[in-house]
Amino acid sequence: MPSLHDIAQSRAELAEGDLEWLHLLLADWQLLADLSFADLVLWLPVRAGQGFVAAAQMRPTTGPTALHQDMVGTEVARGRRSQIDQAYDEKRICRERDPDWPGDVPVREETIPVVREGRVVAVVSRHTNLAAARTPSRLELTYLRTADDLALMVAQGRFPVPGTVHQVALAPRVGDGLIRLDDEGAVTFASPNALSAYRRLGLATDLTGARLGEVTAALTRAGERSTPVDEALPLVVSGWAPREVEVEAGGATVRLRVIPLVADAVRVGALVLCRDVTELRRRERELIGKDATIREIHHRVKNNLQTVAALLRLQGRRLGESDRTARAALAEAERRIGSIAVVHETLSRTVEGGVEFDEVADRVAGTVGELGAPAAASVKRSGSFGVLAPEVATPLALVVVELVQNAVEHGAVSGGEVRLDVRREGGRLLLRVLDTGAGLPPGFDITRDAGLGLQIVRTLVEGELGGTLRIGPAHPSGPGESSGRGSPGGTAAEVDLPLPSD
Repeated sequence: MPSLHDIAQSRAELAEGDLEWLHLLLADWQLLADLSFADLVLWLPVRAGQGFVAAAQMRPTTGPTALHQDMVGTEVARGRRSQIDQAYDEKRICRERDPDWPGDVPVREETIPVVREGRVVAVVSRHTNLAAARTPSRLELTYLRTADDLALMVAQGRFPVPGTVHQVALAPRVGDGLIRLDDEGAVTFASPNALSAYRRLGLATDLTGARLGEVTAALTRAGERSTPVDEALPLVVSGWAPREVEVEAGGATVRLRVIPLVADAVRVGALVLCRDVTELRRRERELIGKDATIREIHHRVKNNLQTVAALLRLQGRRLGESDRTARAALAEAERRIGSIAVVHETLSRTVEGGVEFDEVADRVAGTVGELGAPAAASVKRSGSFGVLAPEVATPLALVVVELVQNAVEHGAVSGGEVRLDVRREGGRLLLRVLDTGAGLPPGFDITRDAGLGLQIVRTLVEGELGGTLRIGPAHPSGPGESSGRGSPGGTAAEVDLPLPSD
């Protein structure tokens, strides 16, 4: 099904800024459909002014639908739907037509011009299923009255309200709770759900007749602890400004959306929608607490690993010159533990749970020189690892440090360099570690001739990360490069890893 943007670009005749205005209207027209108990269809004028095309459609959640078929993309010529023509040409709401009988159900159609800056840019047709008609309750009458007020605001270019932004996912809906205010901010009607929301805030009396701004401010002050009360809250909740606010009191949190109602430039009242978001905010606080706990755990793990590395370093210093093999083994163990500590340190500073691995790779590669590698061999990185999941970052940090250490110790000659060439491609991570040394010995076989470091790398890459490892002669160019800087006699360790989907 084509979107509003697609239809507007290909078939409609709109001026600059009109499409953005229509997107604002569509962000709120579920509200109008629910208050009207009716289906809504947005009609755009087609090019050359020969008719209209249906660009969007909305069904109510408060009543039966009147349009079982999707109308989007339907085009009607002028003269076929007279009320659409009249609303567009005369810039007024049209409801003179008798009900239609498209099937066995009578449907009443009304048309509302969508006005922006004094111009009609589209028409909204409102279709009400009359088969379910009955004597309306006070709640339904309030819904319909408010829907008519909003429709008039649409026809006068006052709704949607420019410059107002609300969170669609959190915004209260009609069924969550509705309060109607008069022009002085007093409550003329409160739905049962709205009254229940205020009861959770601590209200002990009825809302009808009370000034909602004063009541809300009083409840907030009564439940206040250390959080200051917004001084503008009484004015906003009284309906003088379009805004969304959250009110906390009595251990509950209620989100309010305020929409001033204006007719012919005169304020006639306000619509206040209420939604109890207490449980949602409680879960958010729990998640924030859990996130802080996880980051603290990573911080403590990092500290413990650094302590272990320091103990190994002290132990290595106590060994004599004759114990060079033992000292080297302790230095390698210290380097491996240090690389894991770097990952945990990065995780302790992140909120999203991913690891910016470029920083980790640069740091663990830099520790190679600090722990006794030849200073004459420099380590450089090209490309980016990006953000990796913790379950990938920890073993990959060990892989990087082992491959770099191996390249520096066995491959790099004086004045040479070790390169890390990396790229992400098609859900995979491709890494090459290249050196400029003399290359591999004849007949080298990783399954037979690998030392402890390469055995660790192979186990991590193939067993834990599900990737592949290849070690062979370096090629003149790395991945993604047109020409390389490495010597044909050097060595390349190539790692190909699948990345978990987000």
